[in-house]
Amino acid sequence: MKAVRITRFGGPEVLEHTEVPDPEPGEGEVLVDVARAGINFADTHVTRNDYLAQQELPMIPGGEISGTTEDGRRVAALLMNGGYAERVAVPEAALVPLPDEVDDDQAAALLLQGLTAWGTLTISAKLQQGESVVIHAAAGGTGSLAIQLAKRYGAGRVIALASTEDKRKATLELGADAAIDSRGDDLREAILEANGGDPVDVVLEMSGGEAFEASLRSLDVFGRIVIFGIASREENSVRTGHLLRNSRGAIGFWLVHLFRRPQLLRAGIGEVVGAAAAGELRAVIGEVYPLSEARQAHEQIAARQTQGKLLLDPAR
Repeated sequence: MKAVRITRFGGPEVLEHTEVPDPEPGEGEVLVDVARAGINFADTHVTRNDYLAQQELPMIPGGEISGTTEDGRRVAALLMNGGYAERVAVPEAALVPLPDEVDDDQAAALLLQGLTAWGTLTISAKLQQGESVVIHAAAGGTGSLAIQLAKRYGAGRVIALASTEDKRKATLELGADAAIDSRGDDLREAILEANGGDPVDVVLEMSGGEAFEASLRSLDVFGRIVIFGIASREENSVRTGHLLRNSRGAIGFWLVHLFRRPQLLRAGIGEVVGAAAAGELRAVIGEVYPLSEARQAHEQIAARQTQGKLLLDPAR
């Protein structure tokens, strides 16, 4: 089969479109013909081996797919890796049945980033009705879903951060109440101004560096900043005295840990897929690339030149 494989760690240049042996399902596994594979910013960390878990070579990246089993069932699944391929072996227990109302694009776009948006808002931030929410990278896959879910859960004001005018316009169309330039000179002041001069209750943050510091200092008392990524690769230190003095919380969210809470995971999948099937949640599809253009997709997402969810189509 065709797949995208890496045999050394590095940037987009290490992604190799090549032919590899078909996967052989083990006990309890099912072979899935991949219709779409999701691309995530975290994949750019995985290929460099600078993410949260150590990677081993050789490797086929890709943590989410939609497709069809050999007996004709339409499914989606979250994977540790292996998604950038024509076929993948998946544990039967990890398969998510897809309703007819959710197409392959939406299915591959919803699971990883939809669950991240759902988990950061409901588990980590514990968003309450009427609270204000700031969403970083709001035009991206996770951010665009987080806007919709925050409004669904009764957020009083949703403030979107995005780097271009087109991206900010897109976030407003999704329901954000305000959209500000994520690359502005004084991000904290811009956040406060967008919230009517008041500090905010919740921030979903995935940039790190100066953006994190500005966001932390925009929080109200009992405010929470939830970290779900470090796109800048600039880690931050937080002083406990600052948190204590301001009654603020800094919380990390890594989707992998949902697998240790099966009931929570099932609830999140049910919420996200159910809302999509009902037409109440829509993943914004940015671009669908042939499998052979995975390197180009990684170059564009790393340069923050993309909008919405990026997908690979092995059939193209």
